[in-house]
This record gives sequence, structure tokens and C-alpha cells, in this order.
Amino acid sequence: MNGPGPASFDDRRVARRVLITIGLVLATVALLGFGWATRRVLVWILIAAFFAVALYPAVEWTQRRGVRHRSLATLLVFLTALLLFGALITLIVAPLVGEAGQLADRLPKLAEEARTGQGRIGDTLDRLHLRRYVQTHSAQIREYGGRFARPTVTVLKGALVTVAGMVTVVVLAYLMVLQAPRILAGVYGLVPDRHLPRLRRVGGACARTITGYLTGNLLISAICGALTFAVMAVMGVPYAGVLAVLVAVADLVPLVGATIGAVLAGGASLLHSPTAGIVVLVFFVVYQQLENHLLQPLIYSRIVRLSPLTVLIAVLIAADLAGIAGALLAIPAAAIGRILLTEACGRDRSV
Repeated sequence: MNGPGPASFDDRRVARRVLITIGLVLATVALLGFGWATRRVLVWILIAAFFAVALYPAVEWTQRRGVRHRSLATLLVFLTALLLFGALITLIVAPLVGEAGQLADRLPKLAEEARTGQGRIGDTLDRLHLRRYVQTHSAQIREYGGRFARPTVTVLKGALVTVAGMVTVVVLAYLMVLQAPRILAGVYGLVPDRHLPRLRRVGGACARTITGYLTGNLLISAICGALTFAVMAVMGVPYAGVLAVLVAVADLVPLVGATIGAVLAGGASLLHSPTAGIVVLVFFVVYQQLENHLLQPLIYSRIVRLSPLTVLIAVLIAADLAGIAGALLAIPAAAIGRILLTEACGRDRSV
């Protein structure tokens, strides 16, 4: 009885390869679809992982100082971090609430001044020839205001999702730090002994990059907010605390954050007085040079080591994929990619 010929054997092998290729393509498409459908949860997990890596050295230090039980050391570190964060929020929110209340009380008067052409806002509208437009299109402006006031349910839903995301990130980060020794032991167990030193070296470099970037970014933003508040307070700009907080938050976004903050603070200062506007804009021009050429190189140069082009591309892609959270984590993610690429290529030089 004759067996299958060479041609039929080759046909079966080709068919098997085609089926394997189709299966891999379908699996890849399914995996990408799953990632897109769960992108919000994946972003939460990624953020939690960054914070877990940043807090991991503090837990290790606490254990070395006498707190032997890891669960207790982790709890102490997270409670300390939450207390510091709560104290910072209290220091920020307290003046914000007072100034926001004052602004809410003055809104009717400001609207009347804008309508009648009185006060600073009225003078500004007259200079820009906008008061007539406001008067002739008052009905449309009220309609637009009503449209903005309608989606209350959407705003509440977004706030609930944000709170749920923050709680989820904290819980995930806590569990990641708590289970870190087991996770690392499991990963090291899958790697041959000859590759363990390299893996530990790469992991340590990635951890130092994340911790250094988060600490440095917060420090730079705090400096920016404090200096902005000092300049605007000296110039007598109203609501300097609110504007300084907005500038500090905007400065967390790499590259473009300080520019956005300068536009906000400079516009508010110009409404107060041309002198204050010019002083604030000059301050931001000087501070931007100080931040770009002194603070960032001093804090990031030994940690991130990325070119401005690489930073810009990373921020744009990450912001498009994950919004503000992606923009904030783009630089450490790109730095980790550089570390992995350097190890893969077997050379040590910046991207």
C-alpha cells in the first residue's frame, strides 16, 4: 500500500503553517481588542505599578529599621504617604475654597460690569471691542451656559469614576508592594541562574528611574507653583492661590505644561492690570529657561537620559493613548524602554 507522496506531505505542511499564521493573527486581534475594551483598567494597573515601584524602597527601608513584618511595614508606608498627601491637599484646598467662594460671590457683579462696560472686565471688553458682541448675543451666551449646566449627571459620573480609579490604584499599589517578594521570586525562578544578575541590574535601573522621575516631577511642580504664587501675590493678582495650583498641576505635564500654566496665569494677570500681566509673563519666560536648563537637567540628567525629541514623541503618543495619565508616565516609560534597548543591544548610550 503506497503512502502519501512528497507533494501531499508538502501541501499538509503548508496548510498547517497557514492555519498557524491565521490563528496567531486572530489571537493578536483578540488580544488587542481585549486591551482596548479594558484600557481604563489597564491604565489603572499601570499607574499602580509605577507607584508601587516608587514606594517599594521605602517599605524595604522600613523593614531594615526594625519593622520585620512586611504587611505592617507596607501599611505604615502607605499611611504615611496618604497622610502627607492629605495634608498637602488640605493646604491647597483650604485657600481654594475661600477664594472660590469669593469668586462665586463676585460673579454677578463681574457679569454686570461686563454687560455695562464698567470695571476692569468691562474696560477690557471695550478695548477688545467685545462688549457689543456680548450684548447683541446675550441670548446665545445664556443658551450655551444652559447647555454647559445640563450634563450634571455626566459630571457626577465622571467624578465617581475618578474616585473609583484613585481607590483602585491605591489598593492595587498596596497589594503589589505587599506581594513584591513573592512576585520577584516567581519571576526569578523562571529565569536561568546565569541571567539573574542581568535581570536584577535592569530591574534596579528601572525602579530608580521611576522613583527619581516621580519625585523630581513633583518637586519641580511644587517649585513652579510656589514661585508663581509669590510673583502673583506681590503683583496683587486676585485668586493667586487658585491660579498657582492650576499652574503647578499643569507643570506636571512634561514640555507643554509650563506653557499652559503661563497662558492661564498671564491671561488672569492681564485682566487685573497690564503691568501685572507683563511681569507675570516675563517671570514665566525666565522661569521656563531656569526649569529647562537648570532644574530638569539637575534632577533628570542622571535618571532619565532622554533627548528632547524622544521625550516629545513619547509624551504625544502616551497622551493620545491614555490622556493626562499617559502624558505624566510617558517619560519614565520611555526611559525604561531605553534601558531595555540598551541591555538588548549590549551598549550603554542614550537614545
